[in-house]
Amino acid sequence: MCGRGVSASGLPWQELHSGCSEGGGVRGQVSVSVSPMRLSLRRIVVVTGGMVATLLFLLVCQRSLSCRDDESEDRDDGVAVLVRDRRNVEFSYNRQAALVFVGGVPRSGTTLMRAMLDAHAHVRCGQETRVIPRLLALRQGWGGRKERVRLQQAGVTERVLDDAVAAFLLQVMARHGEPAPTLCNKDPFTLKSALYLSHLFPQSKFLLMIRDGRAAVHSMISRKVTIAGFDLGSYRDCLGKWSRAVEVMVTQCERVGEARCLAVRYEALVLRPRDTLSTVLRFLQLPWDEAVLHHEDAIGQPGGVALSRQDTPTRTQQDHLSFPCPTPTFSLSV
Repeated sequence: MCGRGVSASGLPWQELHSGCSEGGGVRGQVSVSVSPMRLSLRRIVVVTGGMVATLLFLLVCQRSLSCRDDESEDRDDGVAVLVRDRRNVEFSYNRQAALVFVGGVPRSGTTLMRAMLDAHAHVRCGQETRVIPRLLALRQGWGGRKERVRLQQAGVTERVLDDAVAAFLLQVMARHGEPAPTLCNKDPFTLKSALYLSHLFPQSKFLLMIRDGRAAVHSMISRKVTIAGFDLGSYRDCLGKWSRAVEVMVTQCERVGEARCLAVRYEALVLRPRDTLSTVLRFLQLPWDEAVLHHEDAIGQPGGVALSRQDTPTRTQQDHLSFPCPTPTFSLSV
């Protein structure tokens, strides 16, 4: 008997036979029916497998994002310093703090710049720490290929070193003077490591003081300012060292970028203090404070400008230009 079956769902089944004779005889029976139960099981397996795969993918992504967030928190906020001022106001500093680094060759106006900034109500620079540039030089010595391999084998990775250096710098900068909304550091040769510091502190900014080399060298020789590597008995040696140091710091400043490093001419600061400091404060995103033009009034005052015996306090900015500049007896390309 020829006929077409109907499934339980109402859908027609394929013919149960390949053909029928006119008299109803069967020439050859070939069964092509498929069990609906087997189809349902396959669909369930496929759907379930897809759901499991999707769930595993989402869990892996979530774990990856969680790890990245943890690393970001460790890098940005894991190093923090809490300091209270004399009014018991708490200040917190971490690697996202908007730190300011003032540098340049010694006798180029770095002290004058930091004294002016110290007079600002929102800034505290303080005296030279002397240890910060030494630590940065030591950290640079750990960057050699052989030394880096040995440190990594001991588990002392680049991240471990960077976190340790950042913690040290923050502690020194935050605790060697009164806290303020903006912390500033003035160690002249610090800007030789401006690029590295910009990596440690992503929101930091840099002020590079540049002075005429002849005047800077005359100042360090006449005042007998001891600077490592400078022969104060030779103008030629000092000018050569000055030239090389300025070249390194200018290169570092350029690599950091103009958005975060500003070169300031010492002569412009002395002759046009208001215009120059207006540019500096805009660069640092600080409001104007008239006190920066009268920093001498804040010297030695509580919360004012602290000067060491090695620093030379001045009553006016013009005093910084009142010295004779010797005429060189030799030619030197700088």
